[in-house]
Amino acid sequence: MRIEDQTIKHLQEWIGKSESISDAVTAAPVRALSATLDRPDPMPTMGTFLPELWHWLYFLPHARQSEIGPDGHPKRGGFLPPVPLPRRMWAGGRLEWIKPLAVGDAIERTSTIQSVTHKSGRTGDLIFVLVRHEISNASGIALTEEHDIVYRDAPAPDDKPVAPTPAPTDATWTKTINPDDVLLFRYSALTFNGHRIHYDRRYVTEVEGYPGLIVHGPLIATLLVDLVRQSILGATLKRFEFRAIRPTFDINPFSVSATPDLTLDPSGKTIRVWAQDHEGWLTMQATAVLN
Repeated sequence: MRIEDQTIKHLQEWIGKSESISDAVTAAPVRALSATLDRPDPMPTMGTFLPELWHWLYFLPHARQSEIGPDGHPKRGGFLPPVPLPRRMWAGGRLEWIKPLAVGDAIERTSTIQSVTHKSGRTGDLIFVLVRHEISNASGIALTEEHDIVYRDAPAPDDKPVAPTPAPTDATWTKTINPDDVLLFRYSALTFNGHRIHYDRRYVTEVEGYPGLIVHGPLIATLLVDLVRQSILGATLKRFEFRAIRPTFDINPFSVSATPDLTLDPSGKTIRVWAQDHEGWLTMQATAVLN
């Protein structure tokens, strides 16, 4: 479908719209994500540090069942603009940690639509929505996040796939991930994500036309950060930015890798991080900056 100018103007009426949500950093989701990532973490108690990106376990959307669309996502509208394109993807983001979050914190997230932009790509129209989140605890703003969402049309049968990008070959640390239905289902459940592409194999192959279940972008980003945490003991992040390059499917293993970018930062605190599929193609690229 083609996006008309008046549609873009209507969607841009959402720019500046804000909402605030309150939550609490409870221990149960932390225990559950540790188990899902197969980490031997001690039981979380009051004051336990919340690892970077694990704030995605909170402020979850709770759309009523009658408000869910055929793809498992909430129907369009509400806080996000009602973009009339069928596929919505988490394209990437940029985060900065100002103060630590911990189990027991009362937290609030204020979200604002920063921009709605339209581009015509090789495969059709693309709508980009940028959302800025500010997460606060009793000490003030603890984390800021810019969240990139991209909407696109379903590809036509004669569309040629985008040429893949080879992943870097200079990894210092690498870990192989064997995704399966259970891992993806558990992460979907933890984040209350009903999007069927992550757990409904018949839907994702027969309706969306993909070869297998799609590994969540936020899960891959979490695994990238977890690799840094495992490889550099005691490391905490100051900033993290990531961009999804191509889908990762559960039908083959994939790997996450990292290496200090000593050319950019001789201190070793800037880490290049990436994910690649079983064929060596880049699927996500990221940069982590340590405190």
